[in-house]
Amino acid sequence: MRAVKTVISAAGNLKRENPDMNELICLRAIRDVNVPKFLQDDLKLFEGIVSDLFPKIRQDPIHYGSLEESIRTVCISKCLKDVDGFITKIIQLYETTVVRHGLMLVGPCGSGKTKVIMHRAYTSTRAVQTYVLNPKSITMGQLYGEFDLLTHEWTDGILSSLIRAGSVAMDEEKKWYMFDGPVDAVWIENMNTVLDDNKKLCLSSGEIIKLTDVMTLMFEVQDLAVASPATVSRCGMVYLEPSILGLSPFTECWLPVVSSGKKHTAFCMYMVE
Repeated sequence: MRAVKTVISAAGNLKRENPDMNELICLRAIRDVNVPKFLQDDLKLFEGIVSDLFPKIRQDPIHYGSLEESIRTVCISKCLKDVDGFITKIIQLYETTVVRHGLMLVGPCGSGKTKVIMHRAYTSTRAVQTYVLNPKSITMGQLYGEFDLLTHEWTDGILSSLIRAGSVAMDEEKKWYMFDGPVDAVWIENMNTVLDDNKKLCLSSGEIIKLTDVMTLMFEVQDLAVASPATVSRCGMVYLEPSILGLSPFTECWLPVVSSGKKHTAFCMYMVE
């Protein structure tokens, strides 16, 4: 049902933007929600299913205009190659953030997850504040907060402090909370309520913090081998594969730096994980 709701939300947004569109609205909504999560081989099967559902509908290529132009400009300014597949993933991230406040970027090291996130932040129409956490490097109490066993005093956690500060902020800047680490049932299950549509973080102290519309939770993970279905169903998915980039962008970014004799990390730009 969550997947159905997401499709309906995407269709509603498209209908408001384009009141004269017909069933292309539903087709584009299905594509926007599902294509980012598929592998390259799965896309062929998906296209076959869509062509059976909409046999007479041919969707024209979508042009993102200033957004795509801005993304390519930022890529060049950051010594990155504006590979078409890389640009597509950034746009898919944008489309997912429109209908989801919790999403996951999934893919092995070298697929460009971190750079997709950062370039979407750079090219946002509004300023973006990013907060990066590694939930596996600290305890549950340090992440969410805990009571002292001796004094029974409550000590705030890192995440609860950041969420509280963001919820009371009066500015309209987007706030992205990045969780860079494996997703497992040890810590992620406590976020089921905040990933639901009510968007409420429930703490052990009894405090309930509601996310605002400008707050987004993002998880940067290698795989979902130990993630529960309850968590996966609550998040939007954007899957990245190393084959999208290939080896050429790495060498093409690295060779000019070597020839100039300057110390730079352009070769590792896509691989920062």
